[in-house]
Amino acid sequence: MNISLLTPLAILDIEATGLSITSDRIVEIAIIKVLPTGEQEEFTKRVNPQIPIPAEVTAIHGISDEDIKYEPTFKEILPELEAFLGDADFAGYNSNKFDLPLLAEELLRAESTIDLSARKHVDVQNIFHKMEQRTLIAAYKFYCDKNLENAHTAMADAKATWEVLDAQIGHYDEVKSDVDFLADFSRYGDTTRLDFAGRLAYNKNGEAVYNFGKHKGKTIKAVADSEPGYYGWMIDADFPLYTKQCLKKEMAKIKKEREAAKELDKEKEAQRMQSKLDALKNKFN
Repeated sequence: MNISLLTPLAILDIEATGLSITSDRIVEIAIIKVLPTGEQEEFTKRVNPQIPIPAEVTAIHGISDEDIKYEPTFKEILPELEAFLGDADFAGYNSNKFDLPLLAEELLRAESTIDLSARKHVDVQNIFHKMEQRTLIAAYKFYCDKNLENAHTAMADAKATWEVLDAQIGHYDEVKSDVDFLADFSRYGDTTRLDFAGRLAYNKNGEAVYNFGKHKGKTIKAVADSEPGYYGWMIDADFPLYTKQCLKKEMAKIKKEREAAKELDKEKEAQRMQSKLDALKNKFN
């Protein structure tokens, strides 16, 4: 095993009802958890998405409404999924753009305690694209010299992704084996995004900013002062739940900073008044 792990690494692949992060749902999830010792554990579940699977999507992954009508919902499998994941970091193929954002939405809907922002995210596709510019099937052939059988079934794709990731580390001297490096290296394009969708980001000063629309580049704090209703609009609009969660966290920080500033102002005012009183006492004594 080429990779160096301090915590388990969950190799994730998801099949869904479509490609929309906000409106589509998971129909199959497969995870290979690689332990620091090199041992592997597997988790795979089909899920009733509670919405129809379009025929054109079934044609890709082979899962129909009939196949999953008696399967548990995501909320029903959540306790088992949480127990399996533990404190694992994540890896996947195109996972930063699809699998993890979709998983984040499902976790938030099911009121999970898992905080994906506290985990590392390694995107094998981004490493591959930076180094070779190919697809998962080509990546599997290139790095592992194998043909990918049963492509677009979640466990087959997850297994192939794990083999490709481990082979990438052994293939390139500049690709280091620790997950911190891999998570940073496998980010694509802008490495400062705050949420998966890239609607929020950090500027060069480390300040949280809006990364789209009329306020692009402006800090969340500045917009909260100049247009307080913009935050409410985003919370009510059709943005991913994870984006909204990140925005709420930033607004909570801003509120806390404001309250701290008010308390400081009160203390300064009290000190100023005390100084005046002391001066008056000295004057008449």
